Amino acid sequence: MASRQQEESWTEEAICPICLDFFTDPVSLECEHNFCRSCITQCYEKKEISSCPECRQEFPERNLRVNRVLANLAEKARKLNLNQKEKESKLYCEEHQEELKLFCETDKKLICVICRDSREHKFHNFLPIKEAVEIYKDGVKSSSDSLTKKKSTVLEMEQQQKQKISQIRKQSISLQSHITSEFTKMHQVLTEKEQRLIRDLREEEEKILKPMEENLCEIQQNLNSIQEKLSKLEKQLEQKDGVTFLKEEASRKRRISDEGKMLSLADGVLPREKFNGPFLYPVWREMLDTINPVEASFTFDPNTAHPELLLSEDLSTVRHTGKRQQLPDNPERFDSCVNVLGSEGFTSGKHSWEVEVGNKTKWDVGVVKESINRKGKITLNPDNGYWAMRLREGNKYWACEEPLKRLYLSVNPRKIRVCLDYEGGKVSFYNPDNKSHIYTFTGTFTEKLYPFFSPCNTAGGKNTEPLKICPRTVTIQEDEGFNPSSK
Repeated sequence: MASRQQEESWTEEAICPICLDFFTDPVSLECEHNFCRSCITQCYEKKEISSCPECRQEFPERNLRVNRVLANLAEKARKLNLNQKEKESKLYCEEHQEELKLFCETDKKLICVICRDSREHKFHNFLPIKEAVEIYKDGVKSSSDSLTKKKSTVLEMEQQQKQKISQIRKQSISLQSHITSEFTKMHQVLTEKEQRLIRDLREEEEKILKPMEENLCEIQQNLNSIQEKLSKLEKQLEQKDGVTFLKEEASRKRRISDEGKMLSLADGVLPREKFNGPFLYPVWREMLDTINPVEASFTFDPNTAHPELLLSEDLSTVRHTGKRQQLPDNPERFDSCVNVLGSEGFTSGKHSWEVEVGNKTKWDVGVVKESINRKGKITLNPDNGYWAMRLREGNKYWACEEPLKRLYLSVNPRKIRVCLDYEGGKVSFYNPDNKSHIYTFTGTFTEKLYPFFSPCNTAGGKNTEPLKICPRTVTIQEDEGFNPSSK
């Protein structure tokens, strides 16, 4: 401890009082105080009078004497300080105060030579620190490379997640715009109907009130005339001269005999049934006509039907027979998949139709582009021009996305209602029996779209029921989110 204090004491003598570091090229002033040459020179440059920075003694001349003894002392102090720092940077065993030179692989800890020979580490494996550093650096590098790859993967996932969030937000904005547009249509219909009814009511009011107000004027004129006569009678009663009174009385009776006009009340009734009756019903129907999809009326197109499909005479039902008919292989016909299209296509507007699926165990229903591939194997998804849903194994429903998306329904629908909104880019499926929404595809339509059907194969006699296009009969549905349907 004393040695350490002595070292600190004499090394302090080798420190410049200006820069507080070991002397570099030390010089002495006449007062025998010492400074680095560069330090005292810079100090003098800032002053007109030369003086010592420590004792403030002034000197007429700037005499700087080289102090070689102090220079040697400063160099030794500098080296001693470096050795001390290097020594302090090394780690020592807390138990034996020896430098840590080995790495115990068994305990994964640094040890000294004495520790190695102890009972605690008797059968352990050891490595020199440098060798252990190289080995474990390789492991760290491998972990770093693995984390770098993982980081790249996570960054990509982050970007994809941001894109999906952005897509949802864009879809939300688009749907909000659509909702606003649809309600604007309803508001417009209601506002126009309200203004029309109020205008009709005012016209009826004016028509009825005009003769009544004219009659009121006559009644008021008659009332004024009566009042004037009463005033004259009162004055006549005040007449004191008998002759004058009798003359006025005779004249009065003649005037009364000349006035024989009869008065009556003019009556009128507003047509309450027109303005207080079931006027909401026609308004409702008018609003439905404005916002509802057009109930499509079509049949199956025999030119598109697969040769193993049998259509009814009225082209409203289709079933799979398993027997191939001799039919021309025209470009419109499906030759591999047992599909058929509707006879009518759509390039604008909103349209809907219902298909009776009954107790079938397999079927496909939806909408397709006119340009779809109809030959060979076909995969149903929007990228291939198919917006469809399907049933398999009697109770497994799927949206024909890529990949297929499982739909979980509380009941098996016996009918499927397909709703097409061409401009809105939507194909929706409903169960009309309980008026529940099943699934909606969204996209952009640029060409003619056709109703699409597949009764699928008979599946060993378990799927023999036909698909049937339901007749067009529109009824009003009051439920929210479900358009009027065929019944």
